[in-house]
Amino acid sequence: MASAIKRPIRLGVQVAPQHALYPKIRDTVRALEDAGVDIVFNWDHFFPLTGAPDGEHYESWTMLAAIAEQTSRVELGALVNCNSYRNADLQADMARTIDHISGGRFIFGTGSGWFERDYDEYGYEFGTVGQRLDALAEALPRIESRWAKLNPPPLRDIPVLIGGGGEKKTLKIVAKHADIWHSFSDSATLERKLGILAEHCENVGRDINEIEISTELRGRTEADAAEQVELGVTMFTLGRTGPDYDMEPVKKWIAWRDAANG
Repeated sequence: MASAIKRPIRLGVQVAPQHALYPKIRDTVRALEDAGVDIVFNWDHFFPLTGAPDGEHYESWTMLAAIAEQTSRVELGALVNCNSYRNADLQADMARTIDHISGGRFIFGTGSGWFERDYDEYGYEFGTVGQRLDALAEALPRIESRWAKLNPPPLRDIPVLIGGGGEKKTLKIVAKHADIWHSFSDSATLERKLGILAEHCENVGRDINEIEISTELRGRTEADAAEQVELGVTMFTLGRTGPDYDMEPVKKWIAWRDAANG
């Protein structure tokens, strides 16, 4: 196996599109870019995940296009897109379009979907976990193929971020398609799953070091984050939600990132 690729530690902030009107979300995105975060994420749901279940909420992809136009430096994407909600070729075309709007800053974060209310109220078949993962595995080659056909083509090889930690199916999909793997694992779990991911990578003839490792900072201390850096994590994410989108934790983790990068 080749030696690990040297990457800087990066911080992504997920702006949950819930419990706030869009002007507040726009201002939060501006504040995050000005503060120095590396990536701005949202999520791909139709209803709030916390707080009042019928509270204010916005759709993901239209918002991402607006964020792409508003910003000039940060990368952006969904953490994560739900593969079930849109035809695979359409997903590829939307991603390519936002890639161009942003000047090549789009990250295609995707997953198999899990929030049953979204499916029920918007008329999608929920199915089983296995069926949704199989659908994701079928969609990704179509997405990659469509990117090769579009005119104009994407401005760069759009990074694919896959979220989830399932060992038999999800990590196999990660090994085949992901540039970034995102999970919510603690250090012990992460170490074990990286071993499984390495086996999947070996089986498909890929070097695991080609895949950037990402985890969530929720509930973590700086010591926890440093321990995960030792395991190979270079992208950390932090969620913020309306109505306030508190920036103080963001400032703390930006300072930690800068110190860790030296």
